[in-house]
Amino acid sequence: MTRSGAPLPAAEPLRPGVHGIAERCAPSAERRADQLPGSASPVRRWLLVEQPGPWGRDALQESNVDSAVAAALAARASAAGVRVVLVRRPGRVPTAAGRRWAYVDSRPGREGIWWRSYAEHRELLRVRLDEPPAGAGPAGAAYLVCAHGNHDACCAIRGRRVAAALAALRPEDTWECSHVGGDRFAANVVVLPHGLYYGHVPADAAALLVRAHEQGRVVPELLRGRSSLPAPVQAAQHYARLELGEDRLDALAPVHLERLTGQRWRVTLTAATGAVTVTVAAGQMRAPVRLTCSSHQLETVRVFGLVAIEAPPMGAQ
Repeated sequence: MTRSGAPLPAAEPLRPGVHGIAERCAPSAERRADQLPGSASPVRRWLLVEQPGPWGRDALQESNVDSAVAAALAARASAAGVRVVLVRRPGRVPTAAGRRWAYVDSRPGREGIWWRSYAEHRELLRVRLDEPPAGAGPAGAAYLVCAHGNHDACCAIRGRRVAAALAALRPEDTWECSHVGGDRFAANVVVLPHGLYYGHVPADAAALLVRAHEQGRVVPELLRGRSSLPAPVQAAQHYARLELGEDRLDALAPVHLERLTGQRWRVTLTAATGAVTVTVAAGQMRAPVRLTCSSHQLETVRVFGLVAIEAPPMGAQ
């Protein structure tokens, strides 16, 4: 069956206010109904480094991490395709066992988090970035909440409330984190190891996120996408979930991605009833907008509309 996508949300002219916009970036994005699906940052592997703070705008380079170590670690991670994210407990209280780091793999079929401890910053330069560390196996989930106020105020204003709510439920698994992308979607929550990005998460949705993840499910209405998948696939999964009422985390795995003419992609996903084919088209909001509280320029936003979806009828074999 075929359905046309919904109209793209209209942008707005600049108005006076915080850094030239009427309100901070997250409320502005909510009012414009900025599209969540297809917006998860592309991250397949991570290095989490516990550093209670403070964090500057560039968290790794402007923190208590030794500057030479920070520069060398950033270069190594970039070359390895690994994203470095600083983490801390809500309230900036160090863990009882001292500072920790974790290697995280978010690639489908390889998901895992491996935590270890460190005493000196230079020890981080001995961490392997191409495979999990030897020794104890992977841990369970980790809930990262961006609370990087020096990168964007909305992340601190909204993120810290959500981090506190999650920590009340899963204190050992909850961390505030540095910038993960998409400030205007604050509060942003990343559920590892699967790399599930959630946006505009209210504090009262903490229990819903935890319950869903522990049941092997997602919360589609808050889901930005899965970081290990290309943006068109993230969008295609979203439309397929709506069509099929499917919220299982590992459902609708992509098996084929084809670039069509222009800004269109055809994505084939697996479902219990057979293959689902989703065609999405990338477009832009009708006018550029300021995307962050600290932005001093207008930027365009890519959004994905549904062109067509073909799925076997329910009950088909």
